[in-house]
Amino acid sequence: MARLPIYNCYHPVMKKKTEDVTEIDDSIKKLVEDMFETMYKADGIGLAANQVGISKSLLIVDTSISSEENYRHPPIVLINPEIEEESDEEVEMNEGCLSIPKFNDKVWRPDVIQVKYYDLNGNQQTLEAGNLLSRVIQHEIDHLDGILFFERLTSIRKTLAKSKLKKIEKGLTLPEYPMVLPDGTLTGSNK
Repeated sequence: MARLPIYNCYHPVMKKKTEDVTEIDDSIKKLVEDMFETMYKADGIGLAANQVGISKSLLIVDTSISSEENYRHPPIVLINPEIEEESDEEVEMNEGCLSIPKFNDKVWRPDVIQVKYYDLNGNQQTLEAGNLLSRVIQHEIDHLDGILFFERLTSIRKTLAKSKLKKIEKGLTLPEYPMVLPDGTLTGSNK
């Protein structure tokens, strides 16, 4: 396994819609292993492949470390995920992102979703997710579609966030883990 650098939200790979995975081969399985190691070392609970510079429709989630028992879900890999249904009820929750260091804000999202995806064995699965799992999956699917969570903020929250986001874009706000900046510069070390 290898720890991969995480891409800054303003890097071009983050604004491009990802391509479907057409074959689940050893390279995809290795990517998944590396993504889990990367996510855990960065203290994350979700990671999309384009966040590590790979423009493939693949994401991982692990909410098992949540302090709230009803939010815990074991690690899961979703390949070519699609949200088929979502609840009318929306909830507001604080979100953060490994590609947007040291920034979080409240976002409204559907409380429950039904998502169709392929697992690592190539089997099609359907999952009904609620609470934190639903939120993380929606956040990561947004990444696969080139959408960043701050784009979902209310207009007043966007205005209030402008200066913090400018610092992130310029590389003035850095995480404790390796990051690829918008210009391709790598910061930090891969310890």
